[in-house]
Amino acid sequence: MDDAAIRAVVLDVDDTLCLTEAACFALENEVLSRIGATPIERAVHRATWGQPLLTALPTRSPGVDLDRFVAAYPSVLGRYVAEGLLDAIVPENLRALDDLAAAGRAVYVLTSRTEEEMRHLLAPGHALAGRLKGAFHAGNTSFGKPDPRAFDEFLAETGFAPAQCVYVGDSPGDADAAVGAGLRFIACLQSGVRDRSDFAGRAVDAYIPAFPDIVSAVADLELHATTT
Repeated sequence: MDDAAIRAVVLDVDDTLCLTEAACFALENEVLSRIGATPIERAVHRATWGQPLLTALPTRSPGVDLDRFVAAYPSVLGRYVAEGLLDAIVPENLRALDDLAAAGRAVYVLTSRTEEEMRHLLAPGHALAGRLKGAFHAGNTSFGKPDPRAFDEFLAETGFAPAQCVYVGDSPGDADAAVGAGLRFIACLQSGVRDRSDFAGRAVDAYIPAFPDIVSAVADLELHATTT
């Protein structure tokens, strides 16, 4: 492949690979109810969406006891996952991952989620098994988005040059991290939580209305780079 080729497609999870904001809003409020904390207003949840959960919680639920939340969270998370209420990846998104691989692109995920929040997605029997070359999360990275150093471990471990990679996410913080690290960036707007105006002033290489559009968007970026 030449220097303009996109060899790696790196994906955010929440509201990119799968739509999760609404489910997380309900999940977090259920945990807060169990510990007697202030419920989250939907507008506040959407405004802080994309931040690591424990970073956002003091804003979402002022006065919340984070230790009690952390203790109550796993059982609720487990039920949501078991009942298919959270992290359902639709078949068309899985087909898009297969199409990326067929085009010779390695697929990774890079997320602000904790290792516990990623464990079920990385289980051997999950639909993602065999489709991902690797996963980078709060458990194996030193920095979180929007810090560009969130990509340090990914770039070091894979050996890819930043210009060979594109990151796909749904938030301005995703754009800040990716572009700051030298990667190209595609904004996925499928969730409806954000629109193009939220990315004003940021270097976005492409916008996609739905996740499966990633296949053609990456191909178009590569073609444009080879003809300019």
